[in-house]
Amino acid sequence: MVHLVYGPQGAGKTTYARALAAQTQGVRCSMDDWMVTLFGPDLPEPPELSWVMDRVERCQTQIWSLTQQLVSINIPVILDLGLLRTEDRQRARQRAERCGAAVAFHFLDAPVALRRSRVLQRNTARGDTFSLVVSPEMFDVMETLYQAPDPAERAQARQAVFSHA
Repeated sequence: MVHLVYGPQGAGKTTYARALAAQTQGVRCSMDDWMVTLFGPDLPEPPELSWVMDRVERCQTQIWSLTQQLVSINIPVILDLGLLRTEDRQRARQRAERCGAAVAFHFLDAPVALRRSRVLQRNTARGDTFSLVVSPEMFDVMETLYQAPDPAERAQARQAVFSHA
């Protein structure tokens, strides 16, 4: 089984994915963790989108290779890869199915003011779900890139709305 966790930033995806991994005894892969660990120290200042996207693609290649291996030995995989756009989610479904996996989507959301507050608090607290600083400007840019699921896509997902602060 491949669990695809998605939603806008600050919706609680990392917290949810961790809990789901523990519940299913699965392996969780987070794009933020991979990117920060592998490429964070080398990030150009200011960040360049083409530089970042090239490395995201490299991480995805490795994550999907690992996913294939885990699926082949019946270990659940929980993927927190961003999946901001509808086409990203469709492509992830196709890749999971090519791995021979059943697919479950998990959609998380919360009001924008709460999500923004969570992200800014995470920047300050730098707790266990912190990967990188998301500035208010970056939050706003990411909001414009995110495509919320339409009613049909929502119907396919297990929906969760986290209320933690």
